[in-house]
Order: sequence, then C-alpha cells, then structure tokens
Amino acid sequence: MWRLSRRAYSAAARLEMIADSQASDVKYLKQIFVRDQMAEWSKAPLLMAKADGVHYWDVDGKHYWDALSGIYTTSVGHNNERVKQAIRGQLEVLHFSPPMHGTNPIAVRLADIIKQISPGDLAVSKFECSGSEVTEAAIKFARQYHRLTGNPGKYKIISRYQSWHGSTMASLSASGLKSRKTVNEPLAAGFVKVFPPTCYRCPFGKEYRNATCGVTCATITDDVIAMEDPATVAAVLVEPIGHTGGIIDPPQEYLRVLREICTRNNILLIFDEVITGIGRTGHMFAADTFGVVPDVICTGKGLSGGYIPISAMIASQRFADAFWGDPATNPGFVEGHTFEGSPLAAAAAVAVLQEVCERDLCGNARAMGARLRKGFENIARKHGVVGDIRGKGLFLAMEFVRDPATKTRFPDNPAFGTMVGRRALQHGLLCRFDPHWIAFGPALTVTAEEIDAMVGILDTAIGETLATL
Repeated sequence: MWRLSRRAYSAAARLEMIADSQASDVKYLKQIFVRDQMAEWSKAPLLMAKADGVHYWDVDGKHYWDALSGIYTTSVGHNNERVKQAIRGQLEVLHFSPPMHGTNPIAVRLADIIKQISPGDLAVSKFECSGSEVTEAAIKFARQYHRLTGNPGKYKIISRYQSWHGSTMASLSASGLKSRKTVNEPLAAGFVKVFPPTCYRCPFGKEYRNATCGVTCATITDDVIAMEDPATVAAVLVEPIGHTGGIIDPPQEYLRVLREICTRNNILLIFDEVITGIGRTGHMFAADTFGVVPDVICTGKGLSGGYIPISAMIASQRFADAFWGDPATNPGFVEGHTFEGSPLAAAAAVAVLQEVCERDLCGNARAMGARLRKGFENIARKHGVVGDIRGKGLFLAMEFVRDPATKTRFPDNPAFGTMVGRRALQHGLLCRFDPHWIAFGPALTVTAEEIDAMVGILDTAIGETLATL
C-alpha cells in the first residue's frame, strides 16, 4: 500500500510558513517563476510587502512610487476602503457560486452596471478572470456568432504586429509581439497580422499631416480582408491604444476607418480594452475617447482594481441575441471557467465602478493626464533625448532617441530606456520600461503632488543615465 513519506505526512499535518524576511532567499525563490530570467532577477529580487494609495513598500521597508498601478490595474488605488468593505460584506454572504448551474445576484448587478456605462448597444457581459481569458472568449464569440448565423467559414482573426492580447493559446496567437510569441511557436492557425498605426515610425514611410497620408495603416486592413476573402474573416481585434509597441496612439481617423470596413464586410470589430478600459484614457472606455463603438469590448485590469481577478467581455446586444434560441440547434455561448462571475470579484468590481463614477475619476484622469504630459514635455525640453510623447489620459509614454531631428535611436545594448527604468527603480519609482521607451499609468486617484513627485524621479533618472554615457 502506498504511503506518504515522513516529510510529506508532516507537511500535510502542519504547514510551515516562512517569514517575509526569508522570501528573498534564493532557496525559496527557486520555487517560484516570475516574469524574468530567474537567475538574473534573483540577484536583486523585488518583493512587495505593503501598499497604500500610489505607494508600495518592499520587504526591506523601501518606499516606491507606483506610477504603473501595479500593471495598469490598481485603478482606484491600493488599500481602497470602499472596495475592501465590499469584499468583506460579500464574504459574509456568498464567496463562491456553482458556475455550471447558474450565476449569482452580485454578478447580475455588475452586468447591469456595465451595460449602463458602456457605449452604444454594448450590453451583455461574459465574466472571466484575466485579460487573456477575456480576449480568448471574444475570439470564440466571433467564431460562434458566425456559425450560428449561417457563416461557418468566417473564422480568421485579423490583429496587429507589436500587439499583446494575452498568454492563452488563442490570445497569444492573435498577439504580434515577437519576443513573447516566438518561444511558443507554432501557434494556432487562422490568425492574420497587419502593421500597427505607429505614426512616429510609419511602416509605410509616410507622414500623417492631418490624414494626407490616406491613413494607410487602417485602409490596408481592407486590402488584407479582400486578399484573405471576406467570407473567411470573423473579426478584427485591436487595442485602441497599443501597449507593448510603446503606447501606439492611432490617428483620430484610424478606428473610424476600421469600423466602416468591418461593418461593410460583416466582420466583428473587437476592442481589447484590458488596459484602456475603466477610465484609463480619461473616459470610461477608449471607445468613448475615440468616438467609435465596437461590437465587443474586452476589459479587465482596472475593472478589478487589483483586488480580486475579474475581466469582462462586453458584447453588442444585437450579436448577443444570436445566442438565444432552441437548445436543440443553439447551444448558447460555449465558453466557461471555474471562477467566472465570482461573487467576491463581482462585489469588488461593483465597488470599483462606484468609485470611478461617483468620484469622477475619468475627469481626474484627464486633468492629471494633462499634468503628466506637461511634465513629460518639460523633460523632453530639458534633456533633448525624447523623440515622441504618446497616449491619452493616464496612459502616456515617451520614446527615447539619441537625435530627435533624425529619430535615431540609442544603441540596443545597453538600451537607454532599460537603463533609465532600472535607475528610476533604484530611486523608488515603479514604471513601465522597454529598451527605447518609458510609460506611466498611475491610479486614477493620483494627485497633482504625486504626479510631480513621480516625474521628478524620472527626470533625475534620465539625467543620471545620460551622465554615464
């Protein structure tokens, strides 16, 4: 008869807990994966122990300004009392409901609130736990919709290079970031890429100048659809403002052109607003910011406030209605996860949306975003190594160049943006940094004084990095 070893039996009977001070010991770090090469990261590991507002403290007590909302997630700030109370209250009533048999009142309440705040006829929600899951759900939704409405051949998804839609296989297949997809290839079939609207470095060698370029970055999607055959294309999936390509803020006409193309070809237009949704761009959704209503919005991150994972696929009523019918021929929307519509997560999300709406945090995102942009512009004038400032609301980036006149970049190794980001982290500033750009996305609750403090540290980090060249 199989028996537990003495060690396993002891662990099963009484679990031993390490202290926070032990968590940075390499012996324990070898037992967990993080988003980095562990051998390098473990030399100077960052382990956060406490947070409040826009502040973090690590296990050694060092303070950090959170200019990134964790990762564009803590929309209403760390340690928000209203959200904590909502979770505590829900814990006393129902912490889990059986997803295969139905849902729960707080999830239905959340869906109703989302309908109220969503643009156009976006009215029907499917709840998931992460951005990856919700973009994957949108891909399934588009394909199943066409199958239910007599177009089973429409299965292809058109997305963009330099995009990031998630880590699950379909969302990863839709993504166009080579550093993350290549190591996982071969990926799923049926995904087609087009170039993104990177106006600062136009892939077509054009200049925007009030759309005199013809907005080729958008119109080429029509050409690709024609070449692929419209009868095979299910959806166009885009981030209204791309993130991983360096905050790709499209020209105003771009999304309107995509909307017309999709409508004309019976193709669903899906906005991946996992980052841009829930006030990040200064309106509830980037769809509102650009004045374009898609057929599906995917949102997450800020919806949860970082408290309990939740995301939502929000579908147009017109498309969602196709999933109501005779179960003999219509199975409904075939998609599900264990924690979908979690009552705890839904309670947290309701509280987050109450905070955003009642405190006008979208308005604060616009005001503080304008202040942040001005701070970035001052840095650009002072140091002379910023080629472009991009984004909207509290979702802004600057691209570093050695020569703004020619847009010549710094060498890739060592990468200037990475050097600045690491130095900023040493000074207690958490922001998004890549080889050639830096991005800020603080909580929607951020104040003017907090913005100025964050910008001040970035200014210092850039100056110190330049002094080393």
